[in-house]
Amino acid sequence: MVIALGLGVLQYWGGPGPARSNVSVEVPDGATLTRAAAELEKAGAIRSARPFVLLARVLGGGEAIKAGEYRIPARLSEADILKLLQGGRTLQRFVTIPEGTPSILVYETLMKAPQLSGTIAVPEEGSVLPDSYAYNRGDTRQAMLERMQKAMTDYLAKAWEARKPGIAVKTPQEALILASIVEKETGKPEERRTVAAVYSNRLRQNMMLQADPTIIYPITKGKPLGRRILQSEVRAVNAYNTYAMTGLPAGPIANPGRASIDAVLDPAQSTALYFVADGSGGHVFADTLEQHNANVQKWYALRRARGEM
Repeated sequence: MVIALGLGVLQYWGGPGPARSNVSVEVPDGATLTRAAAELEKAGAIRSARPFVLLARVLGGGEAIKAGEYRIPARLSEADILKLLQGGRTLQRFVTIPEGTPSILVYETLMKAPQLSGTIAVPEEGSVLPDSYAYNRGDTRQAMLERMQKAMTDYLAKAWEARKPGIAVKTPQEALILASIVEKETGKPEERRTVAAVYSNRLRQNMMLQADPTIIYPITKGKPLGRRILQSEVRAVNAYNTYAMTGLPAGPIANPGRASIDAVLDPAQSTALYFVADGSGGHVFADTLEQHNANVQKWYALRRARGEM
């Protein structure tokens, strides 16, 4: 009978649990095993709190449980539930900031993220490193934003230390500004260093950068314009429009990713000064205005053939 009882206990402890579907359970900071068991019973993850506590103390090895939110898979055994709590394998949520996201959209993303608390101001443009960031229920939006900003500060400092000698940008802030333009001008990874080279060459020759995204930024703060750029906007004089000024804009026009920062700090060996779309999602580059004009005419012809002009 003792053997049968022991086998029954082990089956109860190690066999399939009662949950018919995945459930989430919150173990508060400072919660005792008894409190955690009550939460598990309430969620339907275990059959009864009292036997769970007793068997955990006898068979659970004595390791303390950790606070946090847990996702308990359906039918997970009570033994494995205890291991989950002891290991601190909490439910992780993620918020993703794509490369080139403007700060107004970083703000909106964080404000919409579920289970974060508190509010934030719109962060300084270019201060956030695009990436996927994990968080737990109850984390504050401000703490989340500060993590993103520290990641950018740390990465930019490290990348600046490894920069190629003789590049056109003179400070980490200038690198950040130019990287934000490169980020918005091409979505092809293999083009980034060449686009960076074009703008670096223009800076050295005191030419206007003439980057379309810098026209749009003062109008929408980085959000899509949703229409064609007006000639009055091309001519507009402000701190960002690089069609009406030489040099870099007053600040970044987006939050650039690592690859665009790296491209600016190690641009391709190129004498190109111009580029235009090639119709396949990329660009064709030119050293002279004559070559560029010919490429532009090819692009216009392709657009006319597509019925876009």
